[in-house]
Amino acid sequence: MAKFEESLQRLEKVVDDLEKGDIPLEKALSLFEEGMKLSNACRKELETAEGKVEILLKQNGKLQAEPFEGAAPEKPAKR
Repeated sequence: MAKFEESLQRLEKVVDDLEKGDIPLEKALSLFEEGMKLSNACRKELETAEGKVEILLKQNGKLQAEPFEGAAPEKPAKR
């Protein structure tokens, strides 16, 4: 499996190609499918990394949540 950074770079290229809108439908569907696979792979890697960080932050059996510096603030959920 490709490294996270490589997968993310490819995903960005796929999105750029799809946004141009000047590709045949079959190619667009193929790119969309590839993009979804890349997105899922990146999400899983991020979740794994987050789990590792949480384990490292555990102290005395209690999780001390600490925001990642540089992370975008969470948006409130729409209702």
